[in-house]
Amino acid sequence: MKWLLAILTILLLATQYRLWVGPGSLAEITRLKRQLAVQREKNAALEQENRQLFREVRSLKVGTDGIEARARYDLGLIKEGETLFIFLETQETGQ
Repeated sequence: MKWLLAILTILLLATQYRLWVGPGSLAEITRLKRQLAVQREKNAALEQENRQLFREVRSLKVGTDGIEARARYDLGLIKEGETLFIFLETQETGQ
């Protein structure tokens, strides 16, 4: 009878090992759920960035307003008759 109890105890422990420690365990499932949540957040941020880039590309393809804004911002271009003012920040010394 003692042998049967020992064998059943060993079998119970062997089946519980996979539940708590082995592959597919509760700890691994929890870790994977956290990873999934982080990845979903990253995907949402990338989707937002993709939508913004798509709007920018569409704006550049459709009209000249997007191209003009891009040239003004990136290249510092101005229209004829405009005056460009550049404000430089002064460096304060510790005197």
